[in-house]
Amino acid sequence: MLSARLTPIFSAAFAIAYVIAEQNNFALFTYHPRIDEWGFLTQAPRNGPGMYWYGWLGTSIVAAGAVTAASIPFVRTRSVPVVIGWAVPLVIMVLFVYLLRAFFFR
Repeated sequence: MLSARLTPIFSAAFAIAYVIAEQNNFALFTYHPRIDEWGFLTQAPRNGPGMYWYGWLGTSIVAAGAVTAASIPFVRTRSVPVVIGWAVPLVIMVLFVYLLRAFFFR
């Protein structure tokens, strides 16, 4: 089944894309909760803080989808180790704990 082979690739690509999107603020869209408006791409806060998390998720989904689609020819001829789908996201979680260490360990 092709989808079972693509899941680890999508998981790893999503985790890597999320770190890149969050660290560089590459948001696909911005939500302004105070005025209940959505904006395309990263925008400056308007009348209160902007929420970029939704945009980072959108950016990560698009990037991971593109990597997964590009890997279909490779996956049809070879199997992908499942450890890729688990190891990369776990390493990314540890990386985020390190990046946010000032928040966790005051």
